[in-house]
Order: sequence, then C-alpha cells, then structure tokens
Amino acid sequence: MVDACLKKRRRRPRRPEPVVLRTRIITALVLLAFLLPALFASKPWPFAIVTLVLIAAAAWEWARLNGVSPVAAIGPGALLALAGAWAVYSGAVGRTQAPWWWATLALWVVGGAFVLRGGPTAWPRWPAPARLLVGLLLLWVGWLALAQARAVSINFVLSVLCVVWTADIGAYAAGRAFGKNKLAPSISPGKSWEGVYGGLTGVMLLAVVWTLWIDRALPVDAPSLFTRLRSQFGWIGMFTACAALAGLSVVGDLFESLVKRAAGAKDSSHLLPGHGGVLDRIDALMPVLPAAMALGSLS
Repeated sequence: MVDACLKKRRRRPRRPEPVVLRTRIITALVLLAFLLPALFASKPWPFAIVTLVLIAAAAWEWARLNGVSPVAAIGPGALLALAGAWAVYSGAVGRTQAPWWWATLALWVVGGAFVLRGGPTAWPRWPAPARLLVGLLLLWVGWLALAQARAVSINFVLSVLCVVWTADIGAYAAGRAFGKNKLAPSISPGKSWEGVYGGLTGVMLLAVVWTLWIDRALPVDAPSLFTRLRSQFGWIGMFTACAALAGLSVVGDLFESLVKRAAGAKDSSHLLPGHGGVLDRIDALMPVLPAAMALGSLS
C-alpha cells in the first residue's frame, strides 16, 4: 500500500509555485513583445495579423477539443488564417458590419443559454461537424470584431479588452474572498456568484475612471467605448451596457469550460506555457468583442 502511494506521488510531481509564476511571466512578456508594437502601429493591419495568428491557433485547439486529431486540426486553423488574411487584404476589416455584430450577439445570448443549460454531457451529442463549425464561426467573428475595434481607435479597443480583464480580476478576487454560492458547479466548480458580482463591480468602476479621467486627461486618439455609451445613453445606459458585457464575459468563460470538461481536458492546449492554451486566454473575449462593436454601432 505504501509503495503504491509513493508511486502515485511520483507520477504527478508538483512544480514549485515560483517556477510556475516565472513561466507565466516569461510567456506574458513574449506575447506583449509582439502584441504591443502591433497595437500601437500607425496602421491597424499589423495588429490584425498578429492576433490572427493567435486566433488560428485557437481554432486548432477548438478542433482538437472536439475530436479532431492534432494533425488534422491544422486544417481548421489554416482555414481560419486564410479567411482572416482575405479580410485584411480585401479591406473587410475596416468596414462597418453592424448586422454581423448583432447577429453574433443574439447567437451568444440564445445559443449560449441553451448550451450552458444542457451542460457538459449534452455537448458531445451534437454532430461533430456542427460543433466544429460553431466554434470556427465564433472565433472568426470575434477576431473580426477585435481587428475592427483596433481600426476604430487604440483607445476604443483597449477599453473593450479591459472590460474582460477587469471582470476576470474582480471575479477572481471576490471569489477568493467571499465565494460561497456556486455559479455552475457542473461546468466550472471554482466560479461563484460572489465572483460575478465582484467582476461586475470592477467593470463599473473601470467605466467611471475611463470616462472621467482617461478620456478627459490623457491624449487618447478617440473616445473609448464607455464615453461613447455615456454620450449616447447617459450614465444609466452606460452602466447597463457594462453589466451586459460583464455577463457575456462569464458566458464565454463558462462555454469554453463546458467544452473542455466534455473533452476531459484541463487546458485547451499547452501552446502558452504557464497559461494553458490560447482559448483559455480569449474565451471571455469572444462574446464581448462583437457585443461591444454592436453597442458601438449605435453611437
């Protein structure tokens, strides 16, 4: 019995926390070395190309999570990369496409609720081609929204990205401190309603700071999403829209967690050492980006 326990422990060694943290930091710095110059380039296309590489990698991960072999999964990733390259070359990235954003938002709201209600056991019952196609479509439109948000302005795309990052940080902090009531235990046992409220509070504070300080005191290139919403709908309308975006970030996170749980995977891949896969980093962004573009189109 003792020997068996020792063997079991040897099979699953735990890496020291400082090593994990160092790996995460190095990976983040490498990503920023590519993303920041592309983001602040004088033209939008470098950011579109760099992020397209990441989205193509996410498509490869999505295919693998849905039963495609690692080699065959290169096909969906390459297909998405070619579609994105065509969008950049043809100028489709810079054109307003409000119907796309509203249709994608409706798909996330209605379809997301339906999939999450079914849980991890219902997802594998969907036909494999349908699961693959849904993921590729959502990744494609999400990337298109990201690229077009950068075409609007740097300040605009940063404000949208910070909605998700702030919601994630606020949810983590509030969940660790106060989390008692589980949000979706069959999908992601670590998430709580207290975390959702913490993320929502963080986004509200972010909107106030960005509207009253960053957009007024700093030399931004164009108004942020928050200022556009406040100018169009007032403070109440802006807070309502921010609450909806924070809620959508949770839907995106839970959706990817559901797919991973159905596939029996802890991470979408190991492409980003210390972070898991690309999908693990962009899951909450996928519904928020088209929704932000849809809301931005109203102003």
